[in-house]
Amino acid sequence: MSPAEPKDSLEPSPAAPRPVLSVFDAVMITVGIVIGAGIFKTPSMVAGVTGAVDWMLIAWVLGGALSLVGALCYAELASSFPSAGGDYHFLSRAYGKDLSFFFAWARVAVITTGSIALLAFVFGDYMSRVLSLGPNSSAIYAGLTVIVLTAINLLGLRESARTQNVLTIIEVSGLVLVAIAGLIATAPAAAPAATAAAASANAIPPMFGLAMVFVLLTYGGWNEAAYISAEVKGGPRAIVRTLVLSILVITAVYVAFVLAVLNGLGLEGMKNSKAVGADVMQAAFGPFGAQLIGVIVGVATLTSINATMIVGARTNYALGRDWPLLAFIGQWHGTRHVPVVAFVVQGAIALALVAFGALQKDGFSAMVEFTAPVFWFFFLLTGVGLFVLRFREPHVARPFKVPLYPILPLVFVITCGYLFYSSVTYAQSQQAVHITFWVMGFGAVAWALMRMLKRG
Repeated sequence: MSPAEPKDSLEPSPAAPRPVLSVFDAVMITVGIVIGAGIFKTPSMVAGVTGAVDWMLIAWVLGGALSLVGALCYAELASSFPSAGGDYHFLSRAYGKDLSFFFAWARVAVITTGSIALLAFVFGDYMSRVLSLGPNSSAIYAGLTVIVLTAINLLGLRESARTQNVLTIIEVSGLVLVAIAGLIATAPAAAPAATAAAASANAIPPMFGLAMVFVLLTYGGWNEAAYISAEVKGGPRAIVRTLVLSILVITAVYVAFVLAVLNGLGLEGMKNSKAVGADVMQAAFGPFGAQLIGVIVGVATLTSINATMIVGARTNYALGRDWPLLAFIGQWHGTRHVPVVAFVVQGAIALALVAFGALQKDGFSAMVEFTAPVFWFFFLLTGVGLFVLRFREPHVARPFKVPLYPILPLVFVITCGYLFYSSVTYAQSQQAVHITFWVMGFGAVAWALMRMLKRG
């Protein structure tokens, strides 16, 4: 940078991502993505499906173990091929840019931006209870949330990382508070019949697989750490520490949360509760506790939105670097350490989805929810890609290798395959799997158009 150039020029520099995040920053981003509003909903669903304390707890611990297996696979990929493209970069190296384009398309068009919009609506719903802004209050709050957090991220990576650190610490503190409430509250005595049934429940519950789907969805998001693998200080192995520490923190928080809620509500109370956090807080602290849970859930949604924005914009950036027609989003601002245009595009799409969601909320939710088969399909391909890259690029330096290869990667691939199958089956049962085909169909049109222009 020349002396005449202002410190924060609006003109993006041609620089690439540089290591500016500490491992702590990266862990806070990863934990913030994973721990969202889901943990306040899924414990009751898992309790209902398993029907026994032992199997319920096994499901949550097993969820952490399987997530750790996946994290170890991603640690090898991210330490060997650090890139702001994350999964997109791994898929490109393993299968080529044509296939990876469809993954990036799904993320840019619906998966990431849709998650941002849905979480913004959740935040809007809770804020509207505190102060309503009229008939479209949730949508207004959602739109303002997207604008404000996008603006913070445009200021620079340091600002967004500091914001994320504060939000994640508050979020985890909120979960700890709910856990304390569970220890304070006294669960009602279980009926003798129910106690006997629970005590004799030795066989695997017939719907244990469904319980694992709920659990793993609640653990989902740790893979997003790969998108900041090129920006973590400490060398290639720093991303390994980030992924492992993140999974350990998340697992400890989740298991402690479930145990505390179990203590406060009992198994039957968990099964019958529609909001375990609110119920246990009310049992421990009365009406004030029930109101406080709204603040905790609100902070959890903000934490997830900000973290999702940080990693999501990097997919746009990587896509722009590979496809000339999208080169305008493949620019990196050297002094702010962010892809400015990529953030603006992401925010604009999220705002458009917020507007669409305000008009047709059920259809919007379905559109986002039923892209899950696409997500798990590409997640599965990433796992297989580890084997492909070991075979195709054996001479690449690998600062970290998955232990017990090929057993652990096979466990990860099988887990992804099962969740892909389950998500497709669920989408078919809701007669909405066609939404997935529509999303990817538009992606095929965009791909064909860019291929034609690239050749021209």
